[in-house]
Amino acid sequence: MPARGGDPVLSNLPPSTTQLKLALVVASVIISGAFLISAAGIQQIHLPAIDALVPLYGMAMFVTDSITAVLLFTQFSIVRSRALLVISNGYVWTALVVIPWLLSFPGVFAPRGMLGGSSSEITVWLYTLWHAGFPLFVIAYAFLKDADAARPLSRFSAGAAILSSVGMTATAIAVATYFLVMHQTNLPSFMIDTMNFSGLWYYTAGSIALLAAVAIISIWLRRKSLLDLWLMVVMLVFMTEVLISSFPVSARFSLGWYAGRTCSLVSGSLILFVLLYEITVVYARLIGAVRAQSRERGARLITGDAVAATIAHELKQPLAAIITRAETGLRWLDRPTPELDRVKEQFKEIAADGRRAGAVMDGIRANFKIDARVRIWLDMEALIDETLTLVQGDLQQHRISVRRDRQPDLPQVMGDRIQLQQVLLNLITNAIEAMAAMQDVRILAVRCERSRERGVAVTISDSGKGIRSHELDHIFNPLFTTKSEGMGMGLSICRSIVESHEGRLFVLPNSPRGAVFQMVLGADADAASV
Repeated sequence: MPARGGDPVLSNLPPSTTQLKLALVVASVIISGAFLISAAGIQQIHLPAIDALVPLYGMAMFVTDSITAVLLFTQFSIVRSRALLVISNGYVWTALVVIPWLLSFPGVFAPRGMLGGSSSEITVWLYTLWHAGFPLFVIAYAFLKDADAARPLSRFSAGAAILSSVGMTATAIAVATYFLVMHQTNLPSFMIDTMNFSGLWYYTAGSIALLAAVAIISIWLRRKSLLDLWLMVVMLVFMTEVLISSFPVSARFSLGWYAGRTCSLVSGSLILFVLLYEITVVYARLIGAVRAQSRERGARLITGDAVAATIAHELKQPLAAIITRAETGLRWLDRPTPELDRVKEQFKEIAADGRRAGAVMDGIRANFKIDARVRIWLDMEALIDETLTLVQGDLQQHRISVRRDRQPDLPQVMGDRIQLQQVLLNLITNAIEAMAAMQDVRILAVRCERSRERGVAVTISDSGKGIRSHELDHIFNPLFTTKSEGMGMGLSICRSIVESHEGRLFVLPNSPRGAVFQMVLGADADAASV
């Protein structure tokens, strides 16, 4: 399918400010160099003929123009633009015409060239076809590109269009070469001898320069893309090549002739360099997009794992309590005389644990949502006492003493009751598990006091095994755990809940052993606890 107008190809991309400046610099350097040579009047100075230069120059032009044509054909296969097909064949023209030009050049493959007769004349005529043909392709590109915006070439496959157009271009060059060889004796003479040009060449060179100027104006009036910008620079350098090597005196192997070959190499390479640069940029963006997609996929997987681990972690406690109470109720029912009052009490507790599990689920959903949560004024002392009641069985089982330090007239805290109780329950349960394997005195200290920020600070300390120094920086990271059967989500969830309440949660080592977790929350300075 034809590409959309916004696809990142050279014929659609608008030039950036940097690219405009770079094009201006390149054009200025070439024109300034040509002006200096012309102003000094040294372009007619004859220099030694370098036999290897001509074939190397011809090979370089053939390779660079061929690669440029291939890259432009690749972009044509995306956008199916007639204008892009034409300019691609313009580079095919300049690449293929170099072949007969080299074969005819005296001294490259044979003293008088390989095309017979007065090969010097055929060489100049082939050079004329080369340098007059390319501006015509550029002018055709300029007039066709606006018409292609609404009607791309989509009836034929890209491969068929490319092969047929290249075939026609190659055939035109072959026919023109054959005509020149067969009628060379009847052609007007461009050469006085093998080195110097006749007056006819000056009119021809002027006409070629005029064609290049028309090509520049044609693109300027319809300029839109990065390709338009650099084609104007190419034609400017192209025109400079013809003028500096032809005026005021035209001769082979003069300083002006060598300067013209240098300009020719520059003009032939500019579009290639721009294409390679833009392809590299697009490729880098593609790699960045692939990496970003991979990171996003990994983040989604991690988030899914985190959600699953969060649900498992937070429902573990109420489900364990439900199972324990259900088993206790069954034992009381299995007695010779069932204790129905106690069974009824257990059923009430099971219902309460079920409601708490549902509230925990709602809290987990709230953690992964960005909408506003329902918050009320809370008495943190009462919430701590309620949480300690929930873990009373575990405290008695592990023979842990609880030390409660209270401070009167604490301000109330605005927060989500279920979420803050979830934090307290996690921190207290972690403290119990840290002390469960200890043989010494086990003390859980819970203190609620005013913080320096005029809020409330809840401190939970234990006399357990503590947290090693290198683990302190990672203890709140998701999926990081110091327990053999831990999931690594509890403390991460706690910190996210506290931070969503605009509070802070941090850990410190206890003395002589254990850990101290402190949760600092904002408070209403005018609302005293009741």
